[in-house]
Amino acid sequence: MSILGNRVLRQEDPKFLTTGGTYVDDINLDGCAYVTFVRSTIAHALITGIDVTEARLMPGVIAVYTAAEVDLGPMMPPVRAPMPRPLLATDRVRFVGDLVAAVVSESRAQGVDAAEHVLVDYEPLAPLVDVEAALTDEVLVHPDAGTNVCAQMGSPGRADPGAGPAQPAGKAADGSAVGADDFFDGCEVVVRQRIVNQRVAACPLEVRSALASWGTDGRLTQYGSTQGAHTERDALARAHGLDPSRVHVVSPDVGGGFGAKMETYPEAVLVGWIAGQIGRPAKWTETRSESMVAFGHGRAQLQTAALGGTRDGRLLAYRLDVLQDAGAYPQYGALLPSMTRMMASGVYDIARVEFSSTSVVTTTTPVTAYRGAGRPEATAALERMVDLFATEIGMDPVEVRRRNFVAPAAFPYTNPTGTTYDCGEYARALELAVEVSGYEGLREEQRRRRAAGEVHQLGIGVSTYVEITGAGAGTEFGSVEVLPNGRAVVRTGTSPHGQGHATAWAMLASEHTGIPVEDIDVLHGDTDVVPRGGGTGGSRSLQVGGVAVNQAAGLVVERARERAAEMLEASVDDVVLDRIDGRFHVAGTPAVGRSWPEVAVAAGDGPYGGIAAEVDFAMTATTFPFGAHIAVVDLDMETGKATLERVVAVDDAGRILNPLIFEGQVHGGLAQGAAQALLEGVTYDEDGNPTTANLADYTFVSAAELPSFETVRMETPTPVNELGAKGVGEAGTIGATPAVQNAVVDALAHLGVRHVDMPATPQRIWLALSGVGAAALSRVEAARD
Repeated sequence: MSILGNRVLRQEDPKFLTTGGTYVDDINLDGCAYVTFVRSTIAHALITGIDVTEARLMPGVIAVYTAAEVDLGPMMPPVRAPMPRPLLATDRVRFVGDLVAAVVSESRAQGVDAAEHVLVDYEPLAPLVDVEAALTDEVLVHPDAGTNVCAQMGSPGRADPGAGPAQPAGKAADGSAVGADDFFDGCEVVVRQRIVNQRVAACPLEVRSALASWGTDGRLTQYGSTQGAHTERDALARAHGLDPSRVHVVSPDVGGGFGAKMETYPEAVLVGWIAGQIGRPAKWTETRSESMVAFGHGRAQLQTAALGGTRDGRLLAYRLDVLQDAGAYPQYGALLPSMTRMMASGVYDIARVEFSSTSVVTTTTPVTAYRGAGRPEATAALERMVDLFATEIGMDPVEVRRRNFVAPAAFPYTNPTGTTYDCGEYARALELAVEVSGYEGLREEQRRRRAAGEVHQLGIGVSTYVEITGAGAGTEFGSVEVLPNGRAVVRTGTSPHGQGHATAWAMLASEHTGIPVEDIDVLHGDTDVVPRGGGTGGSRSLQVGGVAVNQAAGLVVERARERAAEMLEASVDDVVLDRIDGRFHVAGTPAVGRSWPEVAVAAGDGPYGGIAAEVDFAMTATTFPFGAHIAVVDLDMETGKATLERVVAVDDAGRILNPLIFEGQVHGGLAQGAAQALLEGVTYDEDGNPTTANLADYTFVSAAELPSFETVRMETPTPVNELGAKGVGEAGTIGATPAVQNAVVDALAHLGVRHVDMPATPQRIWLALSGVGAAALSRVEAARD
């Protein structure tokens, strides 16, 4: 019987639930000094002077550094030159939280005290918070660039020249040209909407932390809370001008990342540099307030969308123009629209699709990848537009979707922006969601409440989605070694931060070897233990790292069979592995055999003296999970409060390795998706000061705001890899956000409300209600009376 596909309890959990994990801040080195960063308290200003005299005289202060003392170059080249990010601000600060100086002290408390005595003279400059204002270039964040635009694709209202060769954006499915002027020709109805996909904070429970020390041999060892130890190693090597072999990175337990910990930040580079300057270990751990203003933010798109079709529900043309806020320094955030473009047409067979994007810099925290990274933004826009279209033509939103899905027979399907989907059964996913939710009954209850004019109205939101996982995933390392004591060791280049890799990879190794999962150790996050790796991000791990482990496990069994054949003086073709007993024997002669320990001792070619095999697996194509979500909200018409009552989620990520882990990943995604729709949002005042700089002001979601999710499994194996698996880590986020937003708008639709931007807070909903006019509100009162 196969272990795969079974609900195997996570092997990681006993440690986390009892003694706890080991995070960077838990690690202490003798003689360690502490780093406290001085950050800008103003959004945009020239630095006219920095006085560190008093700070250097404070108790316990070892050193104070400004940009003048740092002999390292800027961070990785920006998306557009010249917009580099210095390690410490030189002549200008560009957002509240920008790094100005570093205080090194004997204790953390001493560093905090001394940092308050670093005196910085600023000459304030005009802040730039609004992305539309950034387009005017009246205020330049990087004057040497002469513009705030840092990346572009296509032009608003025109075809995207960066689309794929099969069906470039702006062309019909048959390849015939479609100009901007006649783009919506043949459409009986065209709906248009300005959509805000708001800026959010990643908020991992473990904030960033780094601990660095230099050996007598000049080798840097650095502990970091990162999603990819090898990626961090390479970035640090570049920054310090070292060969990667001269840098050793350890990423122990990581308390959440959500994409934002894929980047190497200036603080991590500076901690290593400081350790070298003072000749002793140095550690930095940010505060929660630092994390909120300086750790990479997500989303931050302003979208202008138009969707056209016929009155019988057929979608014909879709245009999406994106204005992306990259924050003060353009790195990955400026490139997020490239992922939005790839998934612009979603699950629908729309003949004509146009996409354009412009990324701009502002005097705000830099934007980076955040769970889904560009794909949720595409789904949020399209699913909002489909609901608007359905309302305009008077058709149920489920029915509109049914009439426009890409058919299963069309796969592999290349969408109008050149993205080729592997496989999908979109209609089936929606029908499952409709059935499980009791959709018709929900609509009947909604009609009853509306007719009665009840204070608590019902909103039903639908979302169908497809996303890309493993995009640009490249190659991943995996190895399996069976030790002389019969245990096994798996090494992986992936870097878990809650995904359950220790259990999943052990299951794959157990499937081949028969060794129980509890006797298999999974090693990761140490560049001296694992030779190479791509880390974890973009929902790549199972389909790249898992396949590598799966193949390595198969190879180690084959090598063991060869050695067992020699020991049994038999043909290798006649030797079989009894996975139950863990013994190799000649087929039909089980009485005489060799155990795993015996074979491992005889082989002795592994790093730990056992029998081993390693694989570097390269993906040849990406995968496209899909699903359908239905959300139900109860909306109090007197207060504007929307309470999420139900979420039914059908998610198809190909073949499921472990349903328990699968459901956990979906649950986490649903929580974050619902949180963006209802609660979360990073905001700034007109001067560029963050108004959500802590968890008292930023409405972080908790279990109290969430219902018990109803998840439905659906498996459509992908032909792209031998496991048939796709990624699932971001799927819940992608489907849930528009489903919940659509539910809120649906609860108000009978009053004439057509759109409510996220987050749908009580205040925003009340303003929407007020905006429909006294006549609509009086209808509610009259019906209630």
